Amino acid sequence: MKKLIFLSLFVLPFLANAQFTIVNTSTVSLVDLRPGTWPISLQRVIKESDTTYALVFRDQQYVNDISMATLRFKNLSQVKFFQQALSALKNGSTGDVARFKEYTVKRMDEKKGVILYILTCTNGELTNFQQPDADRMIAAILPL
Repeated sequence: MKKLIFLSLFVLPFLANAQFTIVNTSTVSLVDLRPGTWPISLQRVIKESDTTYALVFRDQQYVNDISMATLRFKNLSQVKFFQQALSALKNGSTGDVARFKEYTVKRMDEKKGVILYILTCTNGELTNFQQPDADRMIAAILPL
């Protein structure tokens, strides 16, 4: 009986594998375009040896509810494609669309000279941002 208690208290915990693993993650905000009620931020998420990127925004379909949406970029090249799309749309005209597998970005020019971009994800989430926000996002992605 004493041997059984000794084994269960001291030896077995060292022989058993851990039931969980600790994952070191780090999230760094690269740029906060719009804090407040309708936030948009571009973040870098580092998980062990993987680095992914996420554009986090409030879904504008729901005015009375707060529904946060995340557009995930698997690697840096996808973020660079997003940056290139914003740069190309900046030099384009109203109605131009950049289509990707998981999202589309459409340029809309308003009467007052305001350039507006509408980001729509394949799941239906959407947000919009103006040209100064797009310029800040381009500037944040460029040195990566």
